[in-house]
Amino acid sequence: MFYLVVILSVFTASVAQMLLKKGASQPHGSFLKEYLNPWVIGGYALLGLSLVVNVWALSKGIQVKEVSILESLSYLFVPVLSYLCFKERLNWKKAASIAIILVGILIFFA
Repeated sequence: MFYLVVILSVFTASVAQMLLKKGASQPHGSFLKEYLNPWVIGGYALLGLSLVVNVWALSKGIQVKEVSILESLSYLFVPVLSYLCFKERLNWKKAASIAIILVGILIFFA
């Protein structure tokens, strides 16, 4: 169950990256508005939530090495979300790399 919580935490951090990109890609009138807009604040809030959830999972007995391996799922979540949100292309090299990472995760937990 705690593994699922960590995976959701990784997904949350990946969504946070999408919010940060959305905030960064918009024009801003000032330096302050660049960092104090809802997209950026939301992204950092989700990153903070992800951090708290990871610490909580570690306190429940999940090993650091397992959390680190599960965090590599962001290499799957971020490209898929960036394709869905920003229409960024996913070429065969990226897809193959993601597949290799997923195989590595499966081998680690097998």
